[in-house]
Amino acid sequence: MKPSNVLLLPGWQNSGPQHWQSLWEQRHGYVRVEQHDWMRPLRGDWVTRLEEVLLTRDEPAVLVAHSLGCMLTAAWASVTRNPQRVKAALLIAPGDPEREELREPLRTWWPVPLQRLPFPSVLVAARNDPYCAQERSRLFAHAWGSRFMDYRDAGHINADSGLASWPEGHVLLQDLMTL
Repeated sequence: MKPSNVLLLPGWQNSGPQHWQSLWEQRHGYVRVEQHDWMRPLRGDWVTRLEEVLLTRDEPAVLVAHSLGCMLTAAWASVTRNPQRVKAALLIAPGDPEREELREPLRTWWPVPLQRLPFPSVLVAARNDPYCAQERSRLFAHAWGSRFMDYRDAGHINADSGLASWPEGHVLLQDLMTL
């Protein structure tokens, strides 16, 4: 699989320079799906942008989603006419837009789509993620048909978690790429 067919889906406010997604982009040449507004994420706009990028790929892509990027994956899958454009998805630390403190800035993202994804996926979540209770992450994994991985006490599995380039996560991605 070519690196250009691995699409990085950052969450709300994008992934900063020390985030593992940014490090993977630099190191491996994966492609970040750029959104027009990282600070005011509108579900319809983000879904449309993902569809546009997927339609430009020369083979099915593997999605690497973090936080709101996980919701983007589920939202896209719930409306696309092109599910065959995705081979698999690695879903990391889903943010829960239905949490009280996130409801206003992420109001276009609820309700969260809870139907099975039409491609294999792995969802990784920590027990102490401040943006999504692990029980809720387990619910998402079950609804989406994702294999669930408990990532212990790693917070939001981002730069603040001290993962650097997160080699363990990259092994998970490589496994999905070979499906």
